[in-house]
Amino acid sequence: MSDQPTRFEIQLNGEVHQVETDTTVLDLVNSLPIDPVAVAVERNKRIVPRSLHAETTLEAGDQIEVVTIVGGG
Repeated sequence: MSDQPTRFEIQLNGEVHQVETDTTVLDLVNSLPIDPVAVAVERNKRIVPRSLHAETTLEAGDQIEVVTIVGGG
């Protein structure tokens, strides 16, 4: 039996959110009720390039902002 926690808290768009250990930015975005193609993600006030979403693992206390991109005119 492991003493390591399997879940931890992050701030997601200003609200406390629980995630599993080893959750990536891509996992988080895919778990949200939004179109994962039309988003921008900021982690601790730095943009996470889409090319790094799958390899950027979240850590306890991270401040994540997910913004959807809306087209129009």
